[in-house]
Amino acid sequence: MITPVRDAFSGAGLLLRGAGIVLSRPKLFFLGAIPPLFTSLLFLGALIALLFSIDDLAAWVTPFADAWAEGWRNTVRITAGVLIVGAAVLVMVVGFTGLTLALGAPLYDLIAEDVEKRMGGAPEVDESLAGSIARSVRQSLVLVLISALVSLPLLIAGFVPVVGQTVVPVVSALFGGFMLGMELVGAAFDRRGLRRLGDRRRALWSRKALSLGFAVPAYFLLAIPFVAVFVFPAATAGGTLLARRILPAAPPAAPPAAPPQRYPQGGYPQGGHPPQQWQPPYGPGQPR
Repeated sequence: MITPVRDAFSGAGLLLRGAGIVLSRPKLFFLGAIPPLFTSLLFLGALIALLFSIDDLAAWVTPFADAWAEGWRNTVRITAGVLIVGAAVLVMVVGFTGLTLALGAPLYDLIAEDVEKRMGGAPEVDESLAGSIARSVRQSLVLVLISALVSLPLLIAGFVPVVGQTVVPVVSALFGGFMLGMELVGAAFDRRGLRRLGDRRRALWSRKALSLGFAVPAYFLLAIPFVAVFVFPAATAGGTLLARRILPAAPPAAPPAAPPQRYPQGGYPQGGHPPQQWQPPYGPGQPR
């Protein structure tokens, strides 16, 4: 099998492995489902509000179609409505992930730590919880802003015949999955001292097929209200597995230095007396 295809299936397998790990710890799984339940209710309300106003929004972004024949006008505005909802879902999934990770940071750290211990070689955390949450929220806002900015040209490209109905949805899913993957590997990267978004982007891009094979299915599943409640703990565990796969193994710890040699009787060799200092072969005032 071609390597990218094999990597894509292997990435999807990481999501399934993550599900198996969290389901083997039912208490941890159900605790991990509480934050996404809260954010699912919040984002579902926002999505329902969007759907109720989608006709007005579609008309607002297509004023050029006001004078068109009814059939063409309806076609353009239905397309606009679908694209607006798609762009909103992209932003919501990335925002949903960031907000859920921030709200449930201690719980998802436990899930990531459990995965690390099962796999072996878990690095130590050297950052305070408050600092970690603050940085996570800040980085999530950056990812949401990037997603919103990219959604705009995708929305415009959606009006291009054929391309807008075929290529644009695929690009949106790939982009949304990649951004989601950057969120889900965050805990494992932070443990390894890689705390910048650029570190995550470069690492995921180095294994594109593997990363997208994991992140795109997770993206579609997390876009379904309330399904995300059950998928999110599995995606968190899968993100840790993905990070371990794409990052080089940590070098083995250096052996501890040997303690300094100590001597009995005052700390000096030869019966506890300090060593004799070297004396020149001539005395004071003697010719050298």
